[in-house]
Amino acid sequence: MTLQEIANELVAGCREDRARQNLRKLYADDAVSVEAMDMGNGRETNGVAGIDGKHQWWEDNHTITGGKVDGPFLHGDDRFAVIFAMQGSSKADGKAFDMNEVGIYHVKNGKIVREEFFYLT
Repeated sequence: MTLQEIANELVAGCREDRARQNLRKLYADDAVSVEAMDMGNGRETNGVAGIDGKHQWWEDNHTITGGKVDGPFLHGDDRFAVIFAMQGSSKADGKAFDMNEVGIYHVKNGKIVREEFFYLT
């Protein structure tokens, strides 16, 4: 897949609630995911199985009530960015939240090899 195809499919998957289904299709087996802050297990997650686990944790702990995905914004021939805005609540305490973040995705050999998330901490 080309950079544009990967970027378009990632965004479409996020918009259509199939981001987890896209992991094996779009990510290298040894991909790395880096958060802006440590959420209790370190900032970095290694491997597509670990990244899938992050998605599962998110789904288990949050209810999403709205959102928007902007992009992709391509940068050269190996990176793209996506802007996420979402509203939801914590399943643990029902506390509502508004969240905005930027995801930067690095692509090599037709697969995402690294994702980095930037948000207010």
